[in-house]
This record gives sequence, structure tokens and C-alpha cells, in this order.
Amino acid sequence: MKILLLGIGNIMFSDEGIGVHLCRYIQKKYYFASSSHTLDFIDGGTLAERLIPIIIQYDYVIILDCISAEGGEFGDVYFFDFDDIPKHVSWQGSAHEVEMLQTLTMMDVVGDRPKTKIIGIIPKVVEGTTLKLTDEIIKGSKTAESVLIKHLKELGFEVRVTDENIDIQSEAYRFGQNGDL
Repeated sequence: MKILLLGIGNIMFSDEGIGVHLCRYIQKKYYFASSSHTLDFIDGGTLAERLIPIIIQYDYVIILDCISAEGGEFGDVYFFDFDDIPKHVSWQGSAHEVEMLQTLTMMDVVGDRPKTKIIGIIPKVVEGTTLKLTDEIIKGSKTAESVLIKHLKELGFEVRVTDENIDIQSEAYRFGQNGDL
């Protein structure tokens, strides 16, 4: 099975970029191997519908993103299937989320959306230009990392840590300062 780990978000707006930061962090921290699956990592930024030609090439997609959830607290992590979004979870309130939801819905209309899972974290700060992540989102990213690694192991991946000294905030700063924007 061809699997895509897709990070979504605008890294210039603090917690809003957690999907992208988490995707890059996981790619750098771990080694993944499988005899029956491939795993690709893509920084989807805020591209939304422009990602369709990429997404349709995969059998299975795991989206890392920030979400809104009624009754949730900053940094809370939710893991769900796109076909069964919990009623208290929504994609509203940040620069890109409605577009990503619409993109996946458009893909459903024409029948070319692969099986899609979402790992979402409730952001605290989504405005003001900064690469600094809040303590809540950093804590949530550790939970999201554990959820993702567990899920990839369930799918049959061998997972090995290749860099124990990496941390998500340092990677966010490094990514932004290297001109990779």
C-alpha cells in the first residue's frame, strides 16, 4: 500500500503550522520500513485543492493538522477517520482548514479520495507572525507523535528512532530560518 503522511498548515502563524512541523519532525526523527508498504512525507502547507494530483496517487493518507473541537482544550489531540468525523470536531478558525475540508469533500464527489485518517491538534495561537510554538501545542505534538507511531506500527511498519536529540520547536525554527519557506 502506498501511504502518504501529509502535513498541513501555515508555519508563519505559530501553532497553525503544527501539521507541517510534525510531518518534518517525524521524517527526521524516525526510520520506517515495510515489506508491503511505502511511506512518503509531504509538506502540504496551505495548498489545499492543489494537493489533489498528489493525494490521488496514494492508497492511504494520514493528515497532520490543527483542528477545532467543542469542549476541547489547547493541545488536545484527536485521531479519526475522515469518513467518521466526530460531531464535536470541526475544521474552522484557521487560515487553511476549510479549504482542506473542501478539498477532501471534492475528492469524494468524483470518487478519487483514498482512505484518509486525520491526526488533529487544537491550536492556541494561529495569528501573529512567529515560528514559536506554544507549550500546549508542543505537549500535544508529543501525544500526536505517539498516536502516529502506534498507528504506523499497526499498519505493519518497522519503526526505529534515528535522532533522539531532535525537538519540534528547534526544527520549526531551523525550517523557518533556512529559507525553506
